[in-house]
Amino acid sequence: MKTKPTTTTKNSIEINASPESIYKAFTTAEALTKWMVPGEMTAKIHNFDVRPGGGYEMSLFYPKSEKEMRGKTSATEDRYTAHFTELIPNKKIVQKINFHSTDAAFAQEMIMEATLKAKGKKTKVTLEFKNIPAGIRPEDNEAGTKSSLEKLARYVMNNE
Repeated sequence: MKTKPTTTTKNSIEINASPESIYKAFTTAEALTKWMVPGEMTAKIHNFDVRPGGGYEMSLFYPKSEKEMRGKTSATEDRYTAHFTELIPNKKIVQKINFHSTDAAFAQEMIMEATLKAKGKKTKVTLEFKNIPAGIRPEDNEAGTKSSLEKLARYVMNNE
């Protein structure tokens, strides 16, 4: 029996901020709603428990200007549950992500691993997604990740 090869993407950015500030942006609900949404999307956190074994539920809403409705949960929403599997303060965050969808192409559990590495006064942030569901095009995941990382940089520089 053949198994589908897993799809992985990896994006990095150097941010003029401390690993502590960036870690806080990954582990604070309000911060996540500001930077983790790509492009013009907006977000809402439904619950949040930041500890290994804890997690959160988040909705990402497509803007009204979006012409192609491609939400995974509804036409205009991607809702998912994330579980923290590893939290190493100021160094690493690992989450298992499951989209709320009736479409089997989005039902696969995805892993998001964030690593933070101090580089002088900057921090290199790397986001690696593993086991991306078949319904998500890797190039869309990379574009969304790049947009979110750019928002993260702006967020931490404005809130440090």
